Amino acid sequence: MTGARIAVLRLGHRKGRDPRITTHLALVARAFGADEFYLAGDEDDELFATLSAVGERFGAPLKTEYVKSPMAFIKRWTQRDAGDGEAGTAAHLTMYGERFRDAIPTIPRLRPLLVVVGGTKVPAGVFEYCQFNIAIGNQPHSEVAALALFLDEWGGDIDISDRFKDGRLEIVPSKDGKVVIDHDEKV
Repeated sequence: MTGARIAVLRLGHRKGRDPRITTHLALVARAFGADEFYLAGDEDDELFATLSAVGERFGAPLKTEYVKSPMAFIKRWTQRDAGDGEAGTAAHLTMYGERFRDAIPTIPRLRPLLVVVGGTKVPAGVFEYCQFNIAIGNQPHSEVAALALFLDEWGGDIDISDRFKDGRLEIVPSKDGKVVIDHDEKV
């Protein structure tokens, strides 16, 4: 990817209603190069256990963490530090933002990036604290699709397959069917 770390913050997770969408957001984040996944809304240890199991099986585990106060988290990420002493950048994915293909080239590449993805009603402060409010499209759409398109455009044509080399299972691209290597199987 870009060298700077990438994190995703999921806002407004509702444990009884959103586990599938939130899981898909985390899987897309991991597959497209994010290092961290933060969850705001309802705490969900089952979701984190699922994500941990995916990382163990396929490699590139995500750091996962529950965030009690997402507004304070975004503010700390952008104004003070992003957890490693360096100020970060926050990009909020929203249908009300500027066009993503116009905005992405203007985002600093050498600073940690927090991609904020909404769920239920997004607090107005998110628009203020994030340096970028970015729209994949200006119509209602899936936050999973928005995250995938944003991260694909952010990463370009970079092969990130090395990220997954420490997994027990390896998926081998094949036009003829499913090819999976289990590195723990005895030969």
